[in-house]
Amino acid sequence: MEVAILTVGDEVLAGDIANTNAQWLATRLTDSGATVAAILTIPDDRERIVETIREWRDAFDAVIVTGGLGGTHDDVTADALADAFDRDLVVDESVRQDVHETVADYRDLDPETVTPEELDFDVDAWAALPDGSRPLLNPEGLCPGCVLETVYAFPGVPAEMRALFEGVAAEFSGDATARVVYTPQPEGSMVDAIADVRDRFDVTIGSYPDTAGRNRLKVTGTDPETVDAAVEWLSERVELVADE
Repeated sequence: MEVAILTVGDEVLAGDIANTNAQWLATRLTDSGATVAAILTIPDDRERIVETIREWRDAFDAVIVTGGLGGTHDDVTADALADAFDRDLVVDESVRQDVHETVADYRDLDPETVTPEELDFDVDAWAALPDGSRPLLNPEGLCPGCVLETVYAFPGVPAEMRALFEGVAAEFSGDATARVVYTPQPEGSMVDAIADVRDRFDVTIGSYPDTAGRNRLKVTGTDPETVDAAVEWLSERVELVADE
Protein backbone atom coordinates (compact mmCIF):
# COMPACT_ATOMS: atom_id res chain seq x y z
CA MET A 1 0.00 0.00 0.00
CA GLU A 2 1.49 3.32 -1.10
CA VAL A 3 0.56 6.33 1.02
CA ALA A 4 1.33 10.03 0.50
CA ILE A 5 1.44 12.56 3.34
CA LEU A 6 0.43 16.17 2.70
CA THR A 7 1.07 18.77 5.40
CA VAL A 8 -0.79 22.07 5.07
CA GLY A 9 0.36 25.17 6.91
CA ASP A 10 2.10 28.48 6.39
CA GLU A 11 3.56 28.15 9.88
CA VAL A 12 5.36 24.93 8.95
CA LEU A 13 6.89 26.47 5.82
CA ALA A 14 7.98 29.52 7.83
CA GLY A 15 9.80 27.29 10.31
CA ASP A 16 7.62 28.47 13.17
CA ILE A 17 6.77 24.84 14.04
CA ALA A 18 8.46 21.55 13.20
CA ASN A 19 6.68 19.06 10.95
CA THR A 20 6.51 16.35 13.58
CA ASN A 21 3.20 15.09 12.15
CA ALA A 22 4.78 13.86 8.92
CA GLN A 23 7.60 12.11 10.75
CA TRP A 24 5.25 10.42 13.19
CA LEU A 25 2.87 9.32 10.44
CA ALA A 26 5.71 8.00 8.29
CA THR A 27 6.94 5.89 11.19
CA ARG A 28 3.49 4.51 11.99
CA LEU A 29 2.73 3.74 8.37
CA THR A 30 6.08 2.05 7.80
CA ASP A 31 5.62 -0.01 10.95
CA SER A 32 2.25 -1.18 9.59
CA GLY A 33 3.92 -2.41 6.39
CA ALA A 34 2.70 0.43 4.20
CA THR A 35 5.09 2.37 1.96
CA VAL A 36 5.32 6.13 2.31
CA ALA A 37 5.75 7.24 -1.29
CA ALA A 38 5.70 11.03 -0.88
CA ILE A 39 5.77 13.75 1.78
CA LEU A 40 5.01 17.36 0.88
CA THR A 41 4.34 20.59 2.79
CA ILE A 42 2.35 23.34 1.10
CA PRO A 43 0.86 26.66 2.27
CA ASP A 44 -2.73 27.37 3.24
CA ASP A 45 -3.59 27.84 -0.42
CA ARG A 46 -6.97 26.38 -1.37
CA GLU A 47 -6.22 25.89 -5.07
CA ARG A 48 -2.82 24.35 -4.36
CA ILE A 49 -4.39 21.87 -1.96
CA VAL A 50 -7.08 20.99 -4.52
CA GLU A 51 -4.50 20.38 -7.24
CA THR A 52 -2.36 18.19 -5.00
CA ILE A 53 -5.25 16.07 -3.75
CA ARG A 54 -6.56 15.52 -7.27
CA GLU A 55 -3.13 14.46 -8.49
CA TRP A 56 -2.31 12.27 -5.54
CA ARG A 57 -5.64 10.46 -5.17
CA ASP A 58 -5.00 8.87 -8.58
CA ALA A 59 -1.33 8.18 -7.96
CA PHE A 60 -1.42 6.56 -4.50
CA ASP A 61 -3.53 4.07 -2.57
CA ALA A 62 -4.21 6.62 0.16
CA VAL A 63 -3.50 10.27 0.93
CA ILE A 64 -3.23 11.72 4.42
CA VAL A 65 -3.71 15.48 4.81
CA THR A 66 -2.87 17.19 8.09
CA GLY A 67 -3.52 20.80 9.05
CA GLY A 68 -5.83 23.56 7.90
CA LEU A 69 -9.03 22.14 9.36
CA GLY A 70 -11.25 24.33 11.49
CA GLY A 71 -13.35 27.45 11.40
CA THR A 72 -10.81 30.27 11.24
CA HIS A 73 -10.15 32.40 8.15
CA ASP A 74 -7.00 30.50 7.13
CA ASP A 75 -8.46 27.00 7.61
CA VAL A 76 -9.15 26.02 4.01
CA THR A 77 -8.44 22.29 3.93
CA ALA A 78 -12.07 21.15 4.28
CA ASP A 79 -13.11 23.53 1.49
CA ALA A 80 -10.27 22.31 -0.72
CA LEU A 81 -11.09 18.66 -0.07
CA ALA A 82 -14.72 19.32 -1.03
CA ASP A 83 -13.58 21.14 -4.17
CA ALA A 84 -11.26 18.28 -5.14
CA PHE A 85 -14.22 15.88 -5.20
CA ASP A 86 -16.79 18.41 -6.45
CA ARG A 87 -18.74 18.24 -3.22
CA ASP A 88 -20.41 20.80 -0.96
CA LEU A 89 -19.64 21.32 2.70
CA VAL A 90 -22.37 20.00 4.97
CA VAL A 91 -22.84 19.63 8.71
CA ASP A 92 -23.54 16.18 10.07
CA GLU A 93 -25.67 16.31 13.20
CA SER A 94 -23.34 14.01 15.17
CA VAL A 95 -20.40 16.29 14.34
CA ARG A 96 -22.36 19.42 15.24
CA GLN A 97 -23.29 17.89 18.59
CA ASP A 98 -19.72 16.83 19.29
CA VAL A 99 -18.34 20.31 18.55
CA HIS A 100 -21.10 21.90 20.64
CA GLU A 101 -20.31 19.63 23.60
CA THR A 102 -16.58 20.25 23.30
CA VAL A 103 -16.96 24.04 23.30
CA ALA A 104 -19.38 23.90 26.21
CA ASP A 105 -16.97 21.72 28.15
CA TYR A 106 -14.10 24.14 27.48
CA ARG A 107 -16.21 26.89 29.02
CA ASP A 108 -17.44 24.78 31.95
CA LEU A 109 -21.01 24.95 30.70
CA ASP A 110 -23.63 22.22 30.60
CA PRO A 111 -23.91 21.10 26.94
CA GLU A 112 -27.40 19.77 27.64
CA THR A 113 -28.78 23.18 28.52
CA VAL A 114 -26.58 25.80 26.84
CA THR A 115 -27.76 26.92 23.40
CA PRO A 116 -25.53 27.68 20.38
CA GLU A 117 -26.49 31.33 20.72
CA GLU A 118 -25.37 31.36 24.34
CA LEU A 119 -22.07 29.81 23.34
CA ASP A 120 -21.45 32.73 20.96
CA PHE A 121 -19.48 30.32 18.77
CA ASP A 122 -19.94 29.36 15.11
CA VAL A 123 -20.36 25.63 15.65
CA ASP A 124 -21.27 24.94 12.03
CA ALA A 125 -18.09 26.58 10.73
CA TRP A 126 -16.04 24.08 12.75
CA ALA A 127 -18.30 21.10 12.08
CA ALA A 128 -18.64 21.45 8.29
CA LEU A 129 -17.16 18.58 6.25
CA PRO A 130 -17.40 17.50 2.58
CA ASP A 131 -20.72 15.91 1.67
CA GLY A 132 -20.46 12.12 1.69
CA SER A 133 -17.31 12.00 3.79
CA ARG A 134 -16.97 9.80 6.86
CA PRO A 135 -16.66 12.04 9.94
CA LEU A 136 -13.95 11.32 12.49
CA LEU A 137 -14.94 12.79 15.85
CA ASN A 138 -12.05 14.31 17.75
CA PRO A 139 -11.48 12.84 21.25
CA GLU A 140 -8.65 15.26 21.99
CA GLY A 141 -9.94 18.57 20.71
CA LEU A 142 -12.47 20.59 18.83
CA CYS A 143 -11.95 20.01 15.12
CA PRO A 144 -13.24 16.81 13.46
CA GLY A 145 -11.40 14.94 10.74
CA CYS A 146 -12.87 12.96 7.90
CA VAL A 147 -12.31 10.32 5.23
CA LEU A 148 -13.44 10.91 1.65
CA GLU A 149 -12.79 7.91 -0.59
CA THR A 150 -9.02 7.37 -0.17
CA VAL A 151 -8.20 10.78 1.33
CA TYR A 152 -7.87 11.11 5.10
CA ALA A 153 -7.94 14.60 6.64
CA PHE A 154 -6.74 15.22 10.20
CA PRO A 155 -6.27 18.37 12.30
CA GLY A 156 -2.74 19.69 12.56
CA VAL A 157 -2.47 19.66 16.36
CA PRO A 158 -0.18 16.63 16.96
CA ALA A 159 -2.15 15.07 19.84
CA GLU A 160 -5.40 15.38 17.90
CA MET A 161 -3.90 14.08 14.66
CA ARG A 162 -2.47 11.05 16.43
CA ALA A 163 -5.74 10.25 18.17
CA LEU A 164 -7.70 10.39 14.93
CA PHE A 165 -5.12 8.35 13.05
CA GLU A 166 -5.19 5.61 15.68
CA GLY A 167 -8.91 5.32 15.07
CA VAL A 168 -8.31 4.35 11.44
CA ALA A 169 -4.83 2.82 11.72
CA ALA A 170 -6.15 -0.64 10.84
CA GLU A 171 -7.04 0.68 7.38
CA PHE A 172 -3.35 1.06 6.51
CA SER A 173 -1.28 -2.03 5.82
CA GLY A 174 1.20 -3.51 3.40
CA ASP A 175 3.87 -6.11 2.81
CA ALA A 176 6.95 -4.02 3.54
CA THR A 177 9.31 -5.31 6.23
CA ALA A 178 12.57 -3.83 7.42
CA ARG A 179 15.60 -4.49 9.59
CA VAL A 180 17.91 -1.87 11.02
CA VAL A 181 21.57 -2.63 11.73
CA TYR A 182 24.47 -0.46 12.90
CA THR A 183 28.08 -0.09 11.85
CA PRO A 184 31.11 1.98 12.95
CA GLN A 185 32.34 2.11 9.34
CA PRO A 186 32.20 5.46 7.51
CA GLU A 187 29.57 5.68 4.79
CA GLY A 188 32.15 6.08 2.01
CA SER A 189 33.71 2.70 2.81
CA MET A 190 30.40 0.87 2.23
CA VAL A 191 29.51 2.15 -1.24
CA ASP A 192 30.34 -1.09 -3.07
CA ALA A 193 28.72 -3.36 -0.49
CA ILE A 194 25.50 -1.32 -0.50
CA ALA A 195 25.37 -1.32 -4.30
CA ASP A 196 26.00 -5.07 -4.42
CA VAL A 197 23.31 -5.96 -1.88
CA ARG A 198 20.78 -4.03 -3.95
CA ASP A 199 21.82 -5.92 -7.07
CA ARG A 200 21.76 -9.35 -5.41
CA PHE A 201 18.55 -9.07 -3.40
CA ASP A 202 15.12 -7.59 -3.97
CA VAL A 203 15.59 -4.99 -1.25
CA THR A 204 16.29 -1.32 -0.78
CA ILE A 205 18.91 -0.10 1.66
CA GLY A 206 19.24 3.27 3.30
CA SER A 207 22.43 4.55 4.88
CA TYR A 208 22.10 7.15 7.64
CA PRO A 209 25.37 8.66 8.91
CA ASP A 210 25.70 9.50 12.59
CA THR A 211 28.24 12.00 13.87
CA ALA A 212 28.74 9.80 16.93
CA GLY A 213 30.38 7.24 14.68
CA ARG A 214 27.65 4.65 14.74
CA ASN A 215 25.97 4.72 11.35
CA ARG A 216 22.59 3.14 10.68
CA LEU A 217 21.66 0.88 7.77
CA LYS A 218 18.02 0.06 7.05
CA VAL A 219 17.23 -2.87 4.76
CA THR A 220 13.65 -2.99 3.44
CA GLY A 221 11.81 -5.50 1.26
CA THR A 222 8.53 -7.36 0.91
CA ASP A 223 9.82 -10.80 1.90
CA PRO A 224 11.22 -11.22 5.45
CA GLU A 225 13.49 -14.10 4.43
CA THR A 226 15.00 -12.04 1.63
CA VAL A 227 15.60 -9.15 4.02
CA ASP A 228 17.28 -11.50 6.50
CA ALA A 229 19.43 -12.97 3.73
CA ALA A 230 20.47 -9.51 2.58
CA VAL A 231 21.47 -8.53 6.13
CA GLU A 232 23.43 -11.77 6.52
CA TRP A 233 25.25 -11.16 3.22
CA LEU A 234 25.94 -7.59 4.29
CA SER A 235 27.33 -8.70 7.66
CA GLU A 236 30.10 -10.59 5.86
CA ARG A 237 31.27 -7.41 4.11
CA VAL A 238 30.48 -4.64 6.58
CA GLU A 239 31.31 -4.54 10.28
CA LEU A 240 28.03 -4.62 12.17
CA VAL A 241 27.61 -3.85 15.87
CA ALA A 242 24.83 -4.46 18.35
CA ASP A 243 22.18 -1.83 18.98
CA GLU A 244 22.91 0.10 22.18
